[in-house]
Amino acid sequence: MFVKIEQKLSKGFNSWKTMMLANGDKIKKYGMTLAFAGTEKEDDNSMTVLVHFESPDGLKGFGSDAELTQARIDCGVIMDQSKMTIMNDESVMNHKG
Repeated sequence: MFVKIEQKLSKGFNSWKTMMLANGDKIKKYGMTLAFAGTEKEDDNSMTVLVHFESPDGLKGFGSDAELTQARIDCGVIMDQSKMTIMNDESVMNHKG
């Protein structure tokens, strides 16, 4: 399943990227693959992440991992301005026409 995360940052993308790279073990543990993560061209603190979870249990684990949540807060994710949306299974990816 794909999940879209839209979030505001207080420390910019590089702080988030450093946190993400340092937590590769948790990304693997929860069956996550980051399909895309980046900020808006004109705003390094407005971020979108598209994550593929191998299972709903991985999403639950990610959401309930207090240590990972704290790491996200510490790197600048403004949690009360973050929104997670589960995407429809019907999708198109990497279509070039």
